[in-house]
Amino acid sequence: MTTKIAIQGIKGSFHHQVVKEYFSENVAIDECLSFEELVDSLLSGKSDQAVMAIENSIAGPIIPNYALIDKNNLHIIGEHYLSIHQNLMTLKGQKIEDIKEVHSHPMALLQCMDFLKQYPNIKLVEDKDTAETARRIQEKQLTGIAAIGSKVASEMYDLEIIAPEIQTIKNNMTRFVIIKKQNSFLPESEINRASIKFELDHKRGSLAAVLNVMSDCKLNLTKIQSLPKIETPWKYSFFVDVTFEKYEDFAKAKSLLNIMAEYLKVLGEYKNTKPFIG
Repeated sequence: MTTKIAIQGIKGSFHHQVVKEYFSENVAIDECLSFEELVDSLLSGKSDQAVMAIENSIAGPIIPNYALIDKNNLHIIGEHYLSIHQNLMTLKGQKIEDIKEVHSHPMALLQCMDFLKQYPNIKLVEDKDTAETARRIQEKQLTGIAAIGSKVASEMYDLEIIAPEIQTIKNNMTRFVIIKKQNSFLPESEINRASIKFELDHKRGSLAAVLNVMSDCKLNLTKIQSLPKIETPWKYSFFVDVTFEKYEDFAKAKSLLNIMAEYLKVLGEYKNTKPFIG
């Protein structure tokens, strides 16, 4: 049976590359040009699962995506880390001197800013997707315009890489999460990472108390990010990722946080796959 996977972008994008690396079975791709469209694909049943970028080692967390997962009651069932290699590509036969504009996703432009600053006369244009830009250059035979994207995109859309590996930081990784409408139940022995959301009373020491509980329960805090509650001024939700060696440590922390927090929600319990970087 074929599994339908929604991705942000089109074939040749980094999301597509994650699908190829993460899923072993036969899959079909639903190409979505926005994360909102990706979520709609899941909610409508058009797709079974989705791949969503959630944070980058350079640009940091993509907080609106955490909010999308939370708002639509989706579940994180896994994660995948992808080493990002950005390349400048054009129609064949062009040189960097011929380029007047570079089109790409704002995240890709940000990741390559040191390289792009060397060419102040080139206009930077934000676009929805790296691979979509590459495809459009080929389909419309656009001269004077370059895209930033993966080697796979250059091969798929028959473009020439005129400047390889232009990302500012060579060890550039993006973390993607695998999401579903329904939770995926792993054996507790395999679960060693969780994503949670909580809200606290606005009083001194409330966040410090929660963090102390996490520490006492042997949880390793890998990310914490606050997001204002639009409907309640000066009140914040906290999105937190933790890792742990024993599930019972996390279960104990959950029971305590249920008492301490005004609101607690588990966005996902899954397997930690963060690679070791020496």
